[in-house]
Amino acid sequence: MNALAQPATHAGTQAAPADSGTNAGLAVPGDQQVHERARRSAARRDAFAAIVLKLMPPVAGFALFLLVWHGIATMIPAIPTPAATWHAAVPLFGDPFYRNGPNDQGIGWNVLASLARVAAGFGLAALIGIPAGFALGRFAFLNAMMAPIISLLRPVSPLAWLPIGLLLFKSANPAAIWAIFICSIWPMVINTAVGVTRVPQDYLNVARVLDLSEWKVFTRVLLPAVLPYMLTGVRLSIGTAWLVIVAAEMLTGGTGIGFWLWDEWNNLKVEHIVIAIFIIGVVGLLLEYALLSLAKRFSYGN
Repeated sequence: MNALAQPATHAGTQAAPADSGTNAGLAVPGDQQVHERARRSAARRDAFAAIVLKLMPPVAGFALFLLVWHGIATMIPAIPTPAATWHAAVPLFGDPFYRNGPNDQGIGWNVLASLARVAAGFGLAALIGIPAGFALGRFAFLNAMMAPIISLLRPVSPLAWLPIGLLLFKSANPAAIWAIFICSIWPMVINTAVGVTRVPQDYLNVARVLDLSEWKVFTRVLLPAVLPYMLTGVRLSIGTAWLVIVAAEMLTGGTGIGFWLWDEWNNLKVEHIVIAIFIIGVVGLLLEYALLSLAKRFSYGN
């Protein structure tokens, strides 16, 4: 009996550690939850710190800009302060699409009118300039023939073409579009042609061995390789076009952000001039960012 009792007692003594082990095992999920919450909290802190570090430099730069602006406005009373400009902008943007006649329209209509001219001139430049760039880069004789003409005309100020546009079209609106076209075409032509000339010759040799048509050489070989250069030319062209339209509208009149800026100068509304400068900068920045995003995200399907 004693001999039989001893194993039972021994087994009972072994059961206690098993129970304690089971209790310890039940405590593990709770510890995991604590660790998971701590990990998530640390990840949120790191993400917040990264956002703060990313936003801090531009916010500090803009604050410094406002401080310098306020200091200059304090020394030169003719320049409006940031607060005065803000108070003038509130009613201006409160109703940006009013119409009181052909020469009295809200700031929204003027910006849209300028963008419409830029789209027309820029579209025509892309329609002609990109194929011309491919042709110049593809055919050496054509490139050598046109290079002196491009070198002669490219440095000419876009506004120097405005009188030619007025002479040809007898109207301010197509003349402004003409000036945008003539200034936008050169970056697209040159960058596209450079991209074509930098396509590895081995690619073209393989296309020649496979007896590919010129259209297949263009779509399968040249276009994928030249696309980054082409988009760079497009991005440079849209920035130049937006710069030119403001100056062209100041000279031709009518509607548009350039005309509105000049009209506010004639009315001695300096706050509105500063607002127009900011609008021009913001719209140009958005156009640049849109094309830069297109250049980063566009992928050519193989």
